[in-house]
Amino acid sequence: MPSMPVLPDSAAPLAPVAAPITHYENFPVASVLCPPHLRAPIAAIYHFARTADDIADEGDASADERLAELALYRSGLDDAPEALAQWPQVFGPLRAQRDAHDLPVHLLHALLDAFVQDTEKTRDGTGYRDHAELLDYCSRSADPVGRLLLHLYGVQDTESLEMSDAICSALQLINFWQDLSVDIPRGRYYLPQDACERFGVSQADILARKQTPNATKLIASCAQQASASMQKGTPLVHRLPGRAGWELRLVVQGGLRILDKIASMNYRTLERRPKLYAWDYGVMVWRALWM
Repeated sequence: MPSMPVLPDSAAPLAPVAAPITHYENFPVASVLCPPHLRAPIAAIYHFARTADDIADEGDASADERLAELALYRSGLDDAPEALAQWPQVFGPLRAQRDAHDLPVHLLHALLDAFVQDTEKTRDGTGYRDHAELLDYCSRSADPVGRLLLHLYGVQDTESLEMSDAICSALQLINFWQDLSVDIPRGRYYLPQDACERFGVSQADILARKQTPNATKLIASCAQQASASMQKGTPLVHRLPGRAGWELRLVVQGGLRILDKIASMNYRTLERRPKLYAWDYGVMVWRALWM
């Protein structure tokens, strides 16, 4: 292994760098379209959220073990030594970027609140009463990411923040309807209970992932709500300068492309999970050009 280069006495130590982003996502994260000086903070935020998501969702740990680990993970935001030692690849880069860009830490706490809620609901086998309650969850699970990015871009007006929330909530909802066949076996239920009753879809059908005609109508309705939320936020792409606006166009198109995939399979996502392939990104780029 080659040795590390020796810095001159006058050189400042390099800040910790977040690992490359390799996890499958429906949209680009810190891509070449992202302003170069913002790739490091965006990658640090992404790895913070992705690692917390893995704690809440991956492996065979019990709910109590997940909650305890999330509590320890949260302490890393206060520079607790045990958390810093356990996740140096997360909190080293995050602390450097937090200090460099004055990141709003309360938004990072909000993300952790959402992961805790997911874990508790999975443990208790509970879902969401209605769309409003689901959007309240999105306000912590997704919207903080958009607000963190707008903070980095220097965009803080109320209208832009509301558009960002609409896009982020839409992306979260799209992910829910994309992942029904994966989430339900894990004990995660996102289809609103009042909508299930309205469309005549029983809890037994959902647990069995039975794609009845009524279930198809239910998922189609949910997908349409997500699309409406995305359209509400889309004007934000014209408010962000340069590369940031172009990357957001691709993020929006990634979500809309998944909705296309869901529609093309007649909303049968109780049976299987649609995903994007290489050629889909060409479609996304073409559509982004015409936004």
